[in-house]
Amino acid sequence: MSQKDYDMKPRWYVVHTYSGYENKVKTDLEKTVKNRELEDYFFDIVVPMEEQIEIKDGKKILVTPVSAEDLKDIHIGDIVYLTGDITTCRDVAHRRVVEEGREIPVDVRDAAILHAGPIIRPLGDDKYEMVSVGPTTSMRMEKFEYEFVETTGVRVIVGKGGMKENTERACKDFGAIHCVFPAGNAVVAAVEVEEIVEAQWKDLGMPETLWHCHVKEFGPLIVSIDSYGRNYFEEKKVEYNKKKDEQVEIISKQVGFIK
Repeated sequence: MSQKDYDMKPRWYVVHTYSGYENKVKTDLEKTVKNRELEDYFFDIVVPMEEQIEIKDGKKILVTPVSAEDLKDIHIGDIVYLTGDITTCRDVAHRRVVEEGREIPVDVRDAAILHAGPIIRPLGDDKYEMVSVGPTTSMRMEKFEYEFVETTGVRVIVGKGGMKENTERACKDFGAIHCVFPAGNAVVAAVEVEEIVEAQWKDLGMPETLWHCHVKEFGPLIVSIDSYGRNYFEEKKVEYNKKKDEQVEIISKQVGFIK
């Protein structure tokens, strides 16, 4: 084909973004174009998807679905809030997914999970009300978290306390973050739940059931592991131990019985 012929051809612009859904559409379209030998008619314009982050009254609010791109400017120590989908997910649910190879019955891809065992009030007709939802210790899920994130595609993990190497690697490799919801605020968290959408794996009992919720400005959430794999708790531990050692040395010089 000559350049002149090429220039005279009508062409279509394939506009796509970074989000999972649009990328699927782009892939399907590309297959159709290739199968019909129409490549010469198409070329791409790459347009970044509008970030799913809102700034409201000075608060940084993540809105699901969350992409890896959305998390690039979020770092350890940042305080964020979440609007959209979050599902409670504790020990047994992690074990079912990772050790038993079962498919999680709630789609948490590009959404959030909460390490918590809530108190729920049944309202009848498969309707529920959130009474209390305090985070549980995230470290219990540490051994499962790399495979869990890889398998489910979850972007935001919320719990209590820090996590370690498995979660650091998961966040770095798959573009996710771990956040801490302040302990002792279970009722505050419950108020931020707008709706319980569904309940799955109810055979596990109330604390271990997957409670899929819609939340609004859920937080504050302190970012403890960011998508670069940095760990706020571990870095602060080194800093605080250094300060402690310095102070012990100073005090030891003044108080003879301290070794």
